[in-house]
Amino acid sequence: MAGILAWFWNERFWLPHNVTWADLKNTEEATFPQAEDLYLAFPLAFCIFMVRLIFERFIAKPCAVALNIQANGPQIAQPNAILEKVFTAITKHPDEKRLEGLSKQLDWDVRSIQRWFRQRRNQEKPSTLTRFCESMWRFSFYLYVFSYGVRFLKQTPWLWNTRHCWYNYPYQPLTADLHYYYILELSFYWSLMVSQFTDIKRKDFGIMFLHHLATIFLITFSYVNNMARVGTLVLCLHDSADALLEAAKMANYAKFQKMCDLLFVMFAVVFITTRLGIFPLWVLNTTLFESWEIVGPYPSWWVFNLLLLLLQGLNCFWSYLIVKIACKTVSKGKAGKWNPVHVSKDDRSDIESSSDDEDSEPPGKKLHSSTTTNGTSGTNGYLLTGPCSMDD
Repeated sequence: MAGILAWFWNERFWLPHNVTWADLKNTEEATFPQAEDLYLAFPLAFCIFMVRLIFERFIAKPCAVALNIQANGPQIAQPNAILEKVFTAITKHPDEKRLEGLSKQLDWDVRSIQRWFRQRRNQEKPSTLTRFCESMWRFSFYLYVFSYGVRFLKQTPWLWNTRHCWYNYPYQPLTADLHYYYILELSFYWSLMVSQFTDIKRKDFGIMFLHHLATIFLITFSYVNNMARVGTLVLCLHDSADALLEAAKMANYAKFQKMCDLLFVMFAVVFITTRLGIFPLWVLNTTLFESWEIVGPYPSWWVFNLLLLLLQGLNCFWSYLIVKIACKTVSKGKAGKWNPVHVSKDDRSDIESSSDDEDSEPPGKKLHSSTTTNGTSGTNGYLLTGPCSMDD
């Protein structure tokens, strides 16, 4: 074990040439980041998770009720043993051939069977009130941590001149504000790693898991080798758009459509500007070029920059989704008005629902053959809609 630890903490990997761990030990004159500081993130992550539960129960839920957001879930599917067996044991999305077989077996029209499966799938989805509470918690945290980051960085020289991230590196003392900022962010992302398995499941679960993992690696990596100054720039820049997205989702759940559209447009502008413009031109420029000039490359320097490039790849992917949403909105809005959230519902829906007239028709006997040949006039039996759900 001692040999493994010695290999893992090899100074020639983690630190620049001629620098040792002994040089970065805490003294009475200065405090430096220590790897053991990061253990504090685990109990704090648990505390953040508990604070979230209290917040959602006693703050977010009353706010949702005040906005007339109901806790009622989707419509309950009519009990049917045969369809339930197919749903639980075979498939939740039966194909056309299976639908026709079930139609003959139950003497139901295909459209009613499609509706039953849609309603049954929706029963496993959380209510709008649950979504609102989750978004309000994330909005509150993102707003707080971004505000704290801006207030902290305004007082630092490296915000105004990124070369200060590398002057006297790695002998840069750790301040209490910087330590608090880093541990808070790390604790939050550890809590997200756990809660992601219990939160609302979305289509980009794998991408979000990769994002949280890369973020934790970046925070941990930059703290251990004292790249915390540039790390604060990365954190604050990536927090800038998150609160706007959660606010747009809250407005959508509360049915404030115009406010939702405005907030979504603001989110898209801030997201693309910061992550495709400021991040590569400002942050990647200093980590790749200014640090090379002032400090020079060493093994962990390469790893750190590879992680940042991975993060930028995720930024490009999400920017593509946002542009795709905008393009669909323009193409679908030829005879209507600008409404980006309506398109985002198709791209990353949280819940399936159908039109009001379709849901109002109860399952029953077969209809005329002309209504069951192709399902429901070009929608394959249901429409994919739902609240805006894009996450970072």
